[in-house]
Amino acid sequence: MLINYILLALVFLLVAALYLRKKRTQTSDATATGEQIFDFNRLHYTSPEWVRNAVLYQLNIRQFTPEGNFEAILPHIRKIKALGIDIVWLMPIFPIAEKEKKCDEGETNPENCWGSPYAASDFETIHPKYGNAQDLKNLIAAIHSNDMKVILDFIPNHTGFDSKWMHEHPEWFVQKNGVVQPVTSNEGEVWADIAQLDLTNTEMREAWMRVHEYWVRDFDFDGIREDCSWAIPTDYWAELRVRLDKIKPVFMLGEDEIHGKEQFPVCFECNYGWGTHHFIKQIAKGKSATLLNMHTEDIKNRLGTLGWQMNFTQNHDENTWHGSEKDLFGEGADCFTTLCFAIEGMPLIYNGQEVSLTKRLSFFGKDEIDWTGTSRRDWFKSLCDLKHNTPALWNGLYGGELVGINNTDNDKVYSFRRAKGDSQVVCIFNLSNKPTKINLIGESFKGNYTEYFSKTQQVIDDKCVFDLKAYDYKVFVKG
Repeated sequence: MLINYILLALVFLLVAALYLRKKRTQTSDATATGEQIFDFNRLHYTSPEWVRNAVLYQLNIRQFTPEGNFEAILPHIRKIKALGIDIVWLMPIFPIAEKEKKCDEGETNPENCWGSPYAASDFETIHPKYGNAQDLKNLIAAIHSNDMKVILDFIPNHTGFDSKWMHEHPEWFVQKNGVVQPVTSNEGEVWADIAQLDLTNTEMREAWMRVHEYWVRDFDFDGIREDCSWAIPTDYWAELRVRLDKIKPVFMLGEDEIHGKEQFPVCFECNYGWGTHHFIKQIAKGKSATLLNMHTEDIKNRLGTLGWQMNFTQNHDENTWHGSEKDLFGEGADCFTTLCFAIEGMPLIYNGQEVSLTKRLSFFGKDEIDWTGTSRRDWFKSLCDLKHNTPALWNGLYGGELVGINNTDNDKVYSFRRAKGDSQVVCIFNLSNKPTKINLIGESFKGNYTEYFSKTQQVIDDKCVFDLKAYDYKVFVKG
């Protein structure tokens, strides 16, 4: 009998050894080919606590002040903090390539042709018009001293056509018949002022990693916004997150709404909510509000639940190429902006929205925000307070899942519930330019609430009639 047990144990040990050898071989082969093995059903990093209920503020350096430099931003830092902002996103700080540089249409003054901020010539230096290294460090220190974080807008997919890397390492770029190729967007548009990096080149990959580390380590950035992150292989992001987190815990924002199911678990807390933005623009022009409910369900199915999206009515691209908040949303601007704070995800405020920015800021030249517009600072502060103080509305897994509530006019009104522990919200948004009266349908939302903006008490059940003006919105909170 003892011999049988010994034989069984030996068989077990042999099988286990063969299995472990196979796994080691698979891992070794994957590493050799640049691939990595991940469990995409769990997070491979730990997010810093300050991201859980954070609000982003995008700062367009060249347009923010008449001077368009780091030093001139300093007097504005307390105003940004007073809005309730947690993370300042600085647009690219790098010098811009001269070759193939783009100017605004009709611009004849070379002094006002700066080129695209996303056509960098050197990833390790600062645009001379913005200031020097000490000026940038002073700005970052001021942001930190006001209890905010700051992220750098990086350009991981390409450089300008006469960049330092192009001169020193042309082999780091995609070439066809010896000619470096421009970038093609994911919609098929050729961007002629930027050159495509060869993402299979291991030397370039290491240099790419090191410049990221440089800005986090030497300048104390708290994270990175990655331009065109949709074009970068997932294993880049996995390695980068590990390397940056060894320096300090970071927050990562990716410009991608395609690869979230892969990228969220290994690198990014947050990606772009481009789809949500395009749908709310359609709804503002008269499409059914049911589009939004279908989209939010689709996002859950496609991207999973490990990350979240950045929600916005304005950013640098939308403002320049498609119009101001007023252009895109008309009288419904406040309604749709509030929606971006209430649905799942991290809300973004683009600089100037707090004073009702009504102009399209230049993309390729020097321009300036008109800070004399109608102030919405107190209103934005109330939205940020709502986000900060209502756990049901926090970001990602920190907050509550959005569950749609049917109502008697779903084409016009988008209604939903979010809950996290004792914190619960019921939100009702009339996303149309017509008044309507509705009842909510169901059971889950019933209870006693306080409407956040009016501070009025409300018992909500399926018999309540909500008389909604055009673009009216109500956020009921309890807990």
